[in-house]
Formats: sequence, structure tokens, C-alpha cells
Amino acid sequence: MSTTLQTNPGQADAQHGLNSLGLRKPPAETRVVVAMSGGVDSSVVAALLKREGYDVVGITLQLYDHGEATHRKGACCAGQDIHDARTVAERLGIPHYVLDYESRFRQKVIDSFAESYVAGETPIPCVACNQHIKFADLFDTAVDLGADVLATGHYISSRPDGEGRALYRAADADRDQSYFLFATTRAQLRMLRFPLGDMPKAQVRELAREFGLVVADKPDSQDICFVPAGKYTDVIEKLRPGAAEPGEIVHVDGRTLGRHQGVIHYTIGQRRGLGLTNAQSSSGEPLYVVRIDANRRQVIVGPRSALGTGVVHLRDVNWIGEGDFAGLPAGGLEVAVRLRSTRPPVPAFLFADAKGVRVELLEGEDGVSPGQACVFYASADPRARVLGGGFIKTTELRADLMRPARPAAVSVP
Repeated sequence: MSTTLQTNPGQADAQHGLNSLGLRKPPAETRVVVAMSGGVDSSVVAALLKREGYDVVGITLQLYDHGEATHRKGACCAGQDIHDARTVAERLGIPHYVLDYESRFRQKVIDSFAESYVAGETPIPCVACNQHIKFADLFDTAVDLGADVLATGHYISSRPDGEGRALYRAADADRDQSYFLFATTRAQLRMLRFPLGDMPKAQVRELAREFGLVVADKPDSQDICFVPAGKYTDVIEKLRPGAAEPGEIVHVDGRTLGRHQGVIHYTIGQRRGLGLTNAQSSSGEPLYVVRIDANRRQVIVGPRSALGTGVVHLRDVNWIGEGDFAGLPAGGLEVAVRLRSTRPPVPAFLFADAKGVRVELLEGEDGVSPGQACVFYASADPRARVLGGGFIKTTELRADLMRPARPAAVSVP
């Protein structure tokens, strides 16, 4: 018996919870390129669109680790993932192509990741991958194949907005990937579709079982796909020999407390693993990494109160909200911003003036580091519109937002 799924072009997208593709022609005449990473999400997207009668073509990108990631759990776009994507495509009866983007991925994502860490930043490689690979090179490939739409398995929604489309947070808040997609341009949005934006993950896995896909219970990929076992410092030292130069651990009051073996081993907000004794911290207070000065090879530490970031200055800003970014109100635009992917959006004001682009937070945020993304939303609503974002260049403390230090533990004789 054939394993190819039967299509039913007469079924409407809405019956299966799909975002409407919004094109004025029949599905059978609509070519959709699906970015198939080998995981359950993109596989279900391909299956759903095939069932609706679209002309589906699967593309998998070989990004790194030729053969080395074959048996590593949590990998993405390498090894076993390519095999899984090919198996799913065969099951669905759709054409499938594997494109070697390894050199481009290394240049735009892996090398940039290493350079950013050496500079004392905390980079977000998933943003770079979407920005420079999946929604740039793959986008161009989809156009070359005559595609009307490029569909992915990201958890985010897009809806018609005038002549274009707008981005919104996903229905499943735990899976929302809007933080990693702020750099998507208006031109790209017109062609991109995200069919899983209104679905919970549990439903996606159930659909995978319904379609009989081998990836139905496959674990999700890890955030940094090219880092084995999460040891990013090993990757950096391999790419940048000598990057882990030793230096000083300095208190915010100017005292030298100890030595470290390389700034790449530290991130803003880190408390554990500093290598300091209570005697070195003198007061016995908990110490956190509050700043990294890569040029001086210094890790600056201080009390929790020194982490209260109130202002962030941005670079490489992308705006996909209404109107022209240059036309923001002089008194700032009231928005909600997300400074880390694991944190909810918080209230802030967005400014674009002679001082550059900056965000002033209504309340302090801890652990904010240069290199991270600052994503703008129309509000803190769970389904709010994504307005864009930028990369954090520098941060500022505000005295009114500094949090009191926790008292040191007192030993009782």
C-alpha cells in the first residue's frame, strides 16, 4: 500500500486552524516552499499544506556538521535531521531538496557568534540565522523556484495589514518565537506564512501522529544548534584560538578581587561560577557580573543593585510597525519590550532622535547584556503585534531603578 497522503483540495484552511495564505488562486495553482528542518513543526506544516492541495516543495538546509551531528539529540539542519526531512517528504509525496549552506552559515552565524562573545557580548545566533540565512538566502531560493509562499514551522502569527502583512505573538505563549523574528522585513512578510501560529504544541504533535510522520515524538532542537552539549566556549576557543585570555575580576568600587581565565566564560547577571571566595568579596554579599570590558579583559562584578538597567541603546533597528519609524512621537512611543526570550514583555518608551534609538524602561531589568535583542510590541498582550526591534549596543543604570542589595548572611555563634 502506498504511504503517500491523499489530498483533499476542497477542504478550507480554516478547518485545520491554518493561517490563510491569502492568495487569490486555487491551492493547486499555488506553489509553497516549506523550510523543512527535520523537526516535527516544519514536517507538520508540509503535511497540512499538502493535505489542502497546495503545490508543496520541501527544502532542507545543510548548515553545519557534515555527518558529525547524526546521532546528537537536539541538533538542527544537520545529520539525522536531513534524513528525517527526506523521510517525511517521501511520506507526503512532495519534491525535496537539500541545499549546502554551510560556508554561508559559518560566515554569517557561527563566526559572528564567536566574535560577539570575544567582544564581551551575549549574541543571539537564532536571530542571525533567520535574518541572514532562512529569510534571505532561502527566501531567494524560493523565489527562484517560482514559489508564491515560503512557509516555516515557527510559532508566530502573520495577518493581512493593508497591502502587506503584520506579525503577532503566537497563541502558545510557551512556544512564541517572536523574539527571534523581529528582523523580518516587510518585503519578506508579504511572502512568508507561519501555519502553526494559532496552534498549541500538543496539537502539532497529535497532527504528526495523525499523518503518520516518523518525527511525531522527536525532541525539539536546542537553542544553539551548532554547539555540542551546550559548551559554547569550546566552539569559540576552536574558532578563535587564544580568545580565552586571562584577566582581572574587578569590583564596581575599583577593587581587584581575583583573576579569570577569559571573558568568554562570563555573561551579564551571572552569579555562580565566578571563582571568588567570601574573603575576596570582603562583605560576604552575593556578587553578580554587571559588566564585561573585553578590551581590558576585565569582568566587573557588584551587588544585585548594580544590575538594574533602566535604559538600553540600540543598533541595527528593524521597524515593521505602522507608519515610518522616523515619525515616532518626540515624547517617545509607549510600547512593551522583551529583552530576553525567556522573559515576558515589559512596559517602556521607545525613542528615535538625535541621540540614536533607545528604550527607557518603566521598571528595571536585571541581566541585560550588549548583543542581546530588544524586541518591540504594541502592548504586553499575549497576542500583541510585533513592531520590530534591534540589538542592544550599550545599557545604562538609573538610580531610581536600582534595587537594594540583599543583606549578607549573619552567622550566629
